[in-house]
Amino acid sequence: MKTDKVMAVLRLCTALGPFTIIKLIGKNAVEVNPREEFSRKHPVFPVSLVKPYFQTEEDKFPSRKKNLTPPEIVEVEDSPGPVKKIIKARKIRLNGKDQTQYLGRFKNQTADKDKWLEEDTIPDEKSHLRRFRASRTTEQSHQL
Repeated sequence: MKTDKVMAVLRLCTALGPFTIIKLIGKNAVEVNPREEFSRKHPVFPVSLVKPYFQTEEDKFPSRKKNLTPPEIVEVEDSPGPVKKIIKARKIRLNGKDQTQYLGRFKNQTADKDKWLEEDTIPDEKSHLRRFRASRTTEQSHQL
């Protein structure tokens, strides 16, 4: 039970500070100048607890201007152009529901730009899907 209290105090103390170091006591301890609210605490700590204090950016560079305006949002197109053809299909589970995605190749784009698209995001989906399904059935009949 006592160790739980000690660990709770240690967790609280990690965020306290900064304190000014008055002197080094031997090789393993430092004496700090505690603020008023910590005046009743023992001012000597092991050097393993001492960490360097870094000022905030505003303190380091007072002449630097802050950019208060948010950056401009540039909308990027999801698809690099119209779909040339559908190459593959896959079934995946999203949010507990089975969905079919289609690998689309875009006009004037190389194979590395192919994307998996949902059926409702394919422009002119009916004609593309009809051609894709027809090509799959002819491929399967040739394999038999």
